[in-house]
Amino acid sequence: MTVFRPRPAQEKILRYRSGMLGISAVPGSGKTWTLSRLAADLIRGGALAEGQEILVVTLVNSAVDNFKSRIGSFVQDLGLLPGVGYRVRTLHGLANDIVGERPDLVGISEAAYILDERAADQILADVTRIWLRNHPGRLDPYFDPMLEESRVDWINKEQLPQLVHNIAGAFITLAKDYEQTPAALAARLEDLPAPLPLAEMGAEIYRDYQRALAYRGAVDFDDLIRLAAEALQLDPDLLARLQERWPYILEDEAQDSSRLQEKILRLLAGGSGNWVRVGDPNQAIFETFTTASPESLRRFMREPGVRAAELPNSGRSTESVIRLANTLIRWTAEDHPVVDLRSALAPPYIEPTPAGDPQPNPPDEPDEIYLYGEGLAPAQELKAILDSLERWLPGNPDATVAVLVPTNSRGFKLSEGLRQRGLAYVEVLRSARQTRLTAGALGNILNYLSDPKSARRLATCYRVWRRDLTEEPETKAAVEAVSDTLKTCPETERYLWPLAGEDWLDELALEPDFTAELTAFREIVRRWQEATVLPIDQLVLTLAQDLFTDPADLALAHKLALVLKRAGTANIDWRLPELTDELAVVARNERRFLGFSEEDAGFNPDAHPGKVVVTTMHKAKGLEWDRVYLTSVNNYDFPSAQEYDRYISEKWFIRDRLDLQAETLAELRQVFSDDPFDWPETGAASERSRIDYASERLRLFFVGITRARRALIVTWNTGRKGDQRQALPFAALESLWEMMK
Repeated sequence: MTVFRPRPAQEKILRYRSGMLGISAVPGSGKTWTLSRLAADLIRGGALAEGQEILVVTLVNSAVDNFKSRIGSFVQDLGLLPGVGYRVRTLHGLANDIVGERPDLVGISEAAYILDERAADQILADVTRIWLRNHPGRLDPYFDPMLEESRVDWINKEQLPQLVHNIAGAFITLAKDYEQTPAALAARLEDLPAPLPLAEMGAEIYRDYQRALAYRGAVDFDDLIRLAAEALQLDPDLLARLQERWPYILEDEAQDSSRLQEKILRLLAGGSGNWVRVGDPNQAIFETFTTASPESLRRFMREPGVRAAELPNSGRSTESVIRLANTLIRWTAEDHPVVDLRSALAPPYIEPTPAGDPQPNPPDEPDEIYLYGEGLAPAQELKAILDSLERWLPGNPDATVAVLVPTNSRGFKLSEGLRQRGLAYVEVLRSARQTRLTAGALGNILNYLSDPKSARRLATCYRVWRRDLTEEPETKAAVEAVSDTLKTCPETERYLWPLAGEDWLDELALEPDFTAELTAFREIVRRWQEATVLPIDQLVLTLAQDLFTDPADLALAHKLALVLKRAGTANIDWRLPELTDELAVVARNERRFLGFSEEDAGFNPDAHPGKVVVTTMHKAKGLEWDRVYLTSVNNYDFPSAQEYDRYISEKWFIRDRLDLQAETLAELRQVFSDDPFDWPETGAASERSRIDYASERLRLFFVGITRARRALIVTWNTGRKGDQRQALPFAALESLWEMMK
């Protein structure tokens, strides 16, 4: 039996039966429970005819599983059959369903496959690299004129590819959100009264990227959304059929919907108008360089015929944590020194649960909020947090705790510190430490097999093979001695496959144990070399059998083998060096790869009491812990459009503090402007992007605060160069909190 006793505000939502409804829900207000119960009540109340479903649309796959489980429990409690009468999808899953109805309508075959983000990103990287090679000097006018000539070559080689890659990715996503094909975009650019050089660059890369997808018979996630909208607009019968199938739409996380996503749902809801949108504009943290905006949900709630409601009560946190979060909203909306940032956060304020609530707020503990205003060097900040955790963990084995970091790299350093101190921890970062180590071990072997004459790479293989022996000083020294000897091998062929009388080992005159070790390793490497004739996935599994014994490592190796198999299928001209590079990005954590972890199905903090969860503030959204550390709250990670602030998107080698990505997207918007002569002034988009980014970081700070149930510790560091300041909203909160205590 699923116990759900709705609060008064939730009861009002559950009385919904038809029409358009917009709901602003504060953190911890139980919106998932409420939407799930509403779906069950609509099914029980006879709102559906035979063959109809309630369509529930949410943001991420883990939320899909959560909704399915909760709706199924409610439906079963009501005596109905679980799994019938509702469909839960991410927007991409819904788009796939729509396109699957009529793939021919949008010009793709039923055999077309959907590229995941990793594969699409690799194709874009290849296309970008080729474009830069074919257009040398194209971006030189945007370089800082004071750059030394010797540095320009280095920038073109080491810095520019990633920058242009990022710009192109944002450009393509926005172009597809505007429903523009490369051909349509090129035609519009041709008709303009003057050139837009950055938009032209983006359009050319977009064209080549789409050609690469077409060559592979593939579409990416952004294509799915665009093609779904196209199908609904091209075929009135299809639209009518889907409107009949889904007479009710319940949309979760509506604050993160893009322009095109909202358009698709609006089309589907057009027949009946039964559309419920739930979200929290104050938690919109994925909006930078997209058409998503927290204001879109607010606008929807002001539309004629739309009823507006709130879920203001939260039982997640103590009243002190709630008061701190509300103080941030109030200060931002009323007192932020930058007027353009005052709309970043807005009411409703979070309210504690009413008396008699089945999920009351934790007992208030004002002294459990620590706003540490002293600036620390990055290493000092990590040490202070580790010291605090080392004191706190032994006395709180049943409590949950998380350290929220702004970047994955910061999280890795913290995890290493926890490991060195012997403190139990769980990583929820781009990829877990075990995944990175497994990928790194396999990658080092493949790296050697792609260049088998390299004695240096052969020595690295040996260290990987004997890595378990490097934990103890005595055996570590022996491993290093063997490795150093292998580096001196003049010809690896004379060691691995010697002719009679030419064995390199015979020339060394080593001690018997040393020779035996090198002989055993030779047999292993010979087997690896013989396996290179196998397909890449079978080669990886062969290596894994010699490298790993732990079942988790073997399972991860199997997943990595499938990743490389897909990469080889998508890039038929790739050989071992390119596939090795693909594995290396997982090991270096440059691209997200899920291992076998709870993150695949949604992370549950309560399953890890007494362990430190290390995750980013973005990944923490939707989660909660008893004790939360917010770190690096300085003016680089949380700028506030002050003159002294610096921004991650403004590269040091670009002139006039231009944000080249923002300037490129501004030119793209100009292509489709109603007034083609209203030319964007260079630098205006960069100024606007600072406001947009600072707004998003204010909301991210709010999200971080509201992850805490009982205790919250906020710290900041002075950055790598020691010149960062305390973030402005943090300083304001610290001052206001002292007066409130």
